[in-house]
Amino acid sequence: MNLPDKAFSAVLWAKRGPLLVLRDVQLLEAGRAAQPVDGEIVIERARVEFVQVLAGGGG
Repeated sequence: MNLPDKAFSAVLWAKRGPLLVLRDVQLLEAGRAAQPVDGEIVIERARVEFVQVLAGGGG
């Protein structure tokens, strides 16, 4: 998930009106290893520039 100033790898846990709740979040920054983030992150949908959805790996 990309915002204007940040990128995250996460599980979209819930959608609550204009808000997205993310869990298992990692902050992604150029030139650095992914940094785990404690707890949940709540983001306004309007701030999201794009989302990349990965296909499930189930059999």
